[in-house]
Amino acid sequence: MVGIGTLVNASAIAFGGIIGYSFQRLIPIKVQKTVLQAIGLGIIFIGFSGTLGKMLVIKNNELTVTGAIMLIVSLSAGAIIGELIDIDAWLNKLGAALARRFSRGQSSKFSEGFIISTLTVCIGAMAVVGALQDGLNHDPSILFTKSTIDFITVLLLASSYGIGVSFAALPVLLFEGGLTLLATVIKAFLTTDMLTGISLVGNTLIALIGINMLLDSKIKIANMLPSLVVVILYVRFFGI
Repeated sequence: MVGIGTLVNASAIAFGGIIGYSFQRLIPIKVQKTVLQAIGLGIIFIGFSGTLGKMLVIKNNELTVTGAIMLIVSLSAGAIIGELIDIDAWLNKLGAALARRFSRGQSSKFSEGFIISTLTVCIGAMAVVGALQDGLNHDPSILFTKSTIDFITVLLLASSYGIGVSFAALPVLLFEGGLTLLATVIKAFLTTDMLTGISLVGNTLIALIGINMLLDSKIKIANMLPSLVVVILYVRFFGI
């Protein structure tokens, strides 16, 4: 069944958030903070390892770097587009709207949890490649693996940020489901280099999410999301 990977992933996120929220009072605040920082540190290494895995290549028995200019241009142009649209503000408004409907006096925390969890589970090679593989080859195995990772991550995030984390299941349904449904159309357009570029930029954004979590920074990563589209155009006209 095409799309089963997306459904399982979204369900894992929703239930992970609910379970984490239900038991958050059993976890001391200082433990929640430390665990959150530990998750951030892990996400940083996951992101950077994914980025370096695409950038570092061996040519003529020498280790070289590829895609550096592509990464800088894509992130810069994507950030400009994102700031003009102000995706971060739109996500905050969506989080606030959901908070008014489902939260009890924790609007700010609800919105922050929604944004952090959405960025964590939506961005990255596994989401893109997994959805494409599910749509093109009817193979949801990558998304099943991602579901396990997301369940654990969201459960821990919910212990700190609350029930807003669960609602990341909605963007996942739209993002991964949309990619899966459109896979047959974009198959003729996306090349191996384009997928590599998406993975490189996506994993860099993942690392930034970890930095935000670890250092309590306020980098507007959502406003860099257009980079995932810019990199496709860059590769199309200039290559990696």
